[in-house]
Amino acid sequence: MTALDDLSPATSSAGSTSPVLAGSSLGRITSNGSTARSISSVIRARLETAGAPYLANDNVADYLLEGELDLLQKEVADRVRELLRTLLIDIDRDHNTEETAERVAKMYLQEVFKGRYHRQPKIASFPNVKQLDEIYTVGPISVRSACSHHLVPILGNCWIGIKPGDRVIGLSKFARVADWVFSRPHIQEEAVMILADEIERLCEPQGLAILIKAQHYCMKWRGVKEPQTSMVNSVVRGDFRLDPNLKAEFFELVKQQESVLG
Repeated sequence: MTALDDLSPATSSAGSTSPVLAGSSLGRITSNGSTARSISSVIRARLETAGAPYLANDNVADYLLEGELDLLQKEVADRVRELLRTLLIDIDRDHNTEETAERVAKMYLQEVFKGRYHRQPKIASFPNVKQLDEIYTVGPISVRSACSHHLVPILGNCWIGIKPGDRVIGLSKFARVADWVFSRPHIQEEAVMILADEIERLCEPQGLAILIKAQHYCMKWRGVKEPQTSMVNSVVRGDFRLDPNLKAEFFELVKQQESVLG
């Protein structure tokens, strides 16, 4: 099934209508007098029918049909264009903002929020043939997200500690998963938990520890405007939670990695 098959627009007795590329969530009137639904309302209805959550930090890729992301990008561009006009920016005569709406729509759906609209990168796991059981850490991994309260950047670093179980994944795959998870609107406390869930699902480690250190531009750029403030949080699971010495070793290894970089 393609995006066009599942648009399900409301039609009049005059006949069917073609799918709408943009317009209000309530639809628009087509040339034959029928009402076509916007692609965002079609996808939203599909999510609600399935009982699927679509909070800011959820992934909705499984509910997008072929071609719908392109349609959604065009609709978002129309919305951004109206936002700019509401902000009294003359996008029709201002050469600097002439294509801003299209750039912003592409940025959100294909880049900074891609973790919502694209499936997880394919990540293969392998048997832990040698039965490795010593911990290792990966980091710092750059993480880029956005505060779900203001949609301004969260930028920082992530460290991941693993005590292997029966399966392992390549080191670079941790960076790919972290990028996919963080490329959504977040609060940092929830982001680290979602990342932990994904890593546990991928390689089922005996122990997992994650540390995030990030700066939030909702505090640096606006509000209290504290340029040096950062947030640090962590999650520990399995053997890292049960064994205080193992947990301490993880944080010591993170310090060593930071000192090498420093």
